[in-house]
Amino acid sequence: MTRAIIYARVSGEEQDPENQIMVLTEWARQRCFEVMGIYQEQESAWHNGHQHELAKLVKAAKAGRFKVVLIWSLDRLSRAGPLAILTLINRLGRYGVRVYSHQEPWTEAPGDFAEILYAISGWVARFESQRISERTKAGLAKAARQGRYPGRPQGTQDKKKRKKRSARVPAWAEL
Repeated sequence: MTRAIIYARVSGEEQDPENQIMVLTEWARQRCFEVMGIYQEQESAWHNGHQHELAKLVKAAKAGRFKVVLIWSLDRLSRAGPLAILTLINRLGRYGVRVYSHQEPWTEAPGDFAEILYAISGWVARFESQRISERTKAGLAKAARQGRYPGRPQGTQDKKKRKKRSARVPAWAEL
């Protein structure tokens, strides 16, 4: 039986990774994979350095704990573009680990052609993220023109300390 792990990521607190986990667990069962663990997080893939479960996954891959990573789709790994996806896929490949995407069945195909498809998928993920950001900014600008300002009222403070966000090297790349 092939040892596999599941990696599920959702972008925000209002989303539930259980939807991905349920489908991926059944997919693993159908393929006779032994699921060795589940890594899940609720973090944006756009903010480098915040995917700590992915960093743990890479560390476990380096230790040889599994041979396959099952994911819902490649954009669950990163939305930072082709280089980020290819770097992660190649790194896992050096550890003898394959990444299989439920939504991109070509990830199971052997050969070098997959690298081109990984790059295209990484580009599409980044493009989609940028478009979402553009639509959000346009919606905020429209609300401001109408005198509505989303977010907390001026003068109020957070009840808990905010996480400091910065552009940095992804957590999984620091290993």
